[in-house]
Amino acid sequence: MAADYSALTPEILKLSELCSESNVINSELYLEHKVFRGLRDLKGNGVLTGLTEISEIQSFDKDEAGNKIPCKGKLYYRGVDIEKLVGGFIKDNRCGYEETVYLLLFGSLPDKKQLEDFTALLSGYRTLPGSFVRDIIMKAPSRDMMNTLARSVLTLYAYDTKANDTSIPNVLRQCVQLIALFPMLCVYGYQTYDYYLNDGTSFFIHEPHPELSTAENILHMLRIDSRYTELEARILDIALVLHAEHGGGNNSTFTTRVVSSSGTDTYSAIAAALGSLKGPKHGGANIKVVRMMENIKENVSDWSDESEISAYLSSILNKEAFDRSGLIYGMGHAVYSLSDPRAEIFKMFVKKLSDEKGRNDEYTLYSNVEKLAPHVIEKSRKMYKGVSANIDFYSGFVYSMLGLPPELYTPIFAVARIAGWSAHRIEELVNAGKIIRPAYKCVKPRAEYRPLSER
Repeated sequence: MAADYSALTPEILKLSELCSESNVINSELYLEHKVFRGLRDLKGNGVLTGLTEISEIQSFDKDEAGNKIPCKGKLYYRGVDIEKLVGGFIKDNRCGYEETVYLLLFGSLPDKKQLEDFTALLSGYRTLPGSFVRDIIMKAPSRDMMNTLARSVLTLYAYDTKANDTSIPNVLRQCVQLIALFPMLCVYGYQTYDYYLNDGTSFFIHEPHPELSTAENILHMLRIDSRYTELEARILDIALVLHAEHGGGNNSTFTTRVVSSSGTDTYSAIAAALGSLKGPKHGGANIKVVRMMENIKENVSDWSDESEISAYLSSILNKEAFDRSGLIYGMGHAVYSLSDPRAEIFKMFVKKLSDEKGRNDEYTLYSNVEKLAPHVIEKSRKMYKGVSANIDFYSGFVYSMLGLPPELYTPIFAVARIAGWSAHRIEELVNAGKIIRPAYKCVKPRAEYRPLSER
């Protein structure tokens, strides 16, 4: 009889108790041995583990005495201010994700010819191996698109005759191919899931169009009629740009660098990053925001009543409402203090989309929660820095207005972040550092071995 991998048998449940009990570590030992859990010190500052030229996050200024002063958040891609980067292609009325990928990979902004050539290169790589959709994506569909995406990436290894070649030209080729293919792998994976596991009524596969941008192709491939507005495409494109990279210290990018430092292949490194991004503490945060906001809609009768909203936010914070985690999702960030520049950029376009979609009441609720939540949090929690909305707060709302299914929220994040992962993998390989191997101190007392007959 085949094993039932979903069953929690009495034997497993009993053993799990023993397993849990034998793995508890006294929390005071972390302080005693000065171990910074999560690689962050007691004030939330990240432990420096490496150097990079790919991106920079700024959340503090320093005064003459060297003291940190919270400031408006800034994000730089290869030294270029993200606000100016987005402002540039918005002014030109064009999509900017492809330009952003070029900047992250090659260190400088492309000129017109370089951008045209690189865009054509990406377009040329938007072709999956023969029968890949039928033999890989359509067989054994998963209910989680991140697992579908990771399986597809690992399977592409088998189609690459130079899969283990870690020379920079070959790794660059692999990375550019994966950047080009991620939208197809995500959308096709979802179409298969929706039809076979979600009682979908239609199954269709749209080939990408070479003249379309990454964002436009996602909407074209996802919708049965392939139709979308210019505003929809522009806002999805901005979402991809804002999610493309965020410093070497975020969990999935750090995972990419750790795995790459071992000398493994590109497919394994990117699959590991996908496993990290899947986690609800990382890439799944925007789904949590959407679910929290749905809960607020159900329990707050007047979405414009600030006192009623504040009272319910207090209930969430006090573990009395929603998922009882005590978290107001989408508020606060591990690095930013006064503001998240990505959220500041994003929300400028959220109002326009809510107008187009007739969802202004929801936009009002989001705006009120964004305004009120920091005050609610600061009243009851000891804060080392400011609290503000992060990009996850608005991204789920935007995706829902674009008609993206929740199953694709985190995969779309991956479609964007593969650019940053690729840049960091290449930087790690170029600088040929040591394998990343931090230390763990064993605090278990020594024990004598006893023969089986004496136990």
